[in-house]
Amino acid sequence: MRTIDWIDDAVVLIDQTLLPSELVHLRLSTVDELVDAIKRLAVRGAPALGVAGAMGVALAAASSSDPAVVRDLVHRLATARPTAVNLARGVDRAAAHLPSFPAVLAEALRVRDEEIHSSTEMARRGADLVTSLCGSSARLLTHCNTGALATVVGGTALAVAFELHRRGTLASVTASETRPLLQGARLTTWELARAGIPHRLSVDSAGPFLMARGEIDAVILGADRICANGDVVNKVGSYAHALGARAAGIPFICVAPESTVDLSTPTGADVEIEDRGPAEVVGTTAPPATPAVNPAFDVTPASLVTAIVTDTRIWYPTPPRPAHHAADSPRTAPSRLPHPATHPALEQ
Repeated sequence: MRTIDWIDDAVVLIDQTLLPSELVHLRLSTVDELVDAIKRLAVRGAPALGVAGAMGVALAAASSSDPAVVRDLVHRLATARPTAVNLARGVDRAAAHLPSFPAVLAEALRVRDEEIHSSTEMARRGADLVTSLCGSSARLLTHCNTGALATVVGGTALAVAFELHRRGTLASVTASETRPLLQGARLTTWELARAGIPHRLSVDSAGPFLMARGEIDAVILGADRICANGDVVNKVGSYAHALGARAAGIPFICVAPESTVDLSTPTGADVEIEDRGPAEVVGTTAPPATPAVNPAFDVTPASLVTAIVTDTRIWYPTPPRPAHHAADSPRTAPSRLPHPATHPALEQ
């Protein structure tokens, strides 16, 4: 089952806002419909947004022969959400082939096919890394949704969990709820259940405490943008998990396609962080007029990232950490984690 695809001259995608209660496919034949789907998170996840952006340009090219009209539609697509780099990158790739609709569509389908291949490569590299760092029975904590729903098939970080499960080396997955729309609670648990993977749901703020209690062996999550210095921009709450992982001495691993690495953005400080406004967090538990801050993403500094796994490499943005001492507890000693670069078998 593909999260998003091009079928009979339209973009067909799963409406993720209706999961887990309903599995509904939307058929979108106009740019307006696709932009609305992007903004309300019917389609989300950096790789899936890249595919949506590219296919949206095909919709634009088919809708008008007026270059000015098409340019306006392309701009609206590229700016529908500001934080994830893949959306604008997918739009730009397809738009480079305007005004030819067949060429635009061919490029959009290449973006789709590259993401499918990318998921397979990330799963393999990530599973090898987790096994090297955590042994043959890993207990993972993941944040937001990084399975097939965030890509086309497979996934990013969750694809690693699927691969470990296939190999018989995954003990369990703890999925944090994840603001702003509880994608971990609604989507990740749905995908894990469908895959038959042992899992549990955690409130976001419990993650660091579970790590401190020795219940988690590694944090593994995706990214909406990876900056040139290794800063990771991901769903809000990721930074807290990174701090918890560092305090507990366990790996914090980011898994994302190479297309999410944005060398034109020096650091996380240069990224526009989308704020979704107070409506999602005010009204049911707080007085309606309460001011609110509701960032959809945060920035995890490269210094807290153990490794970044892409479809082409494993990148270690942090300097080596002290190797563990034999007397350290294998699950709780905060200094036990050697830097992955000390493992010569791993790809650099």
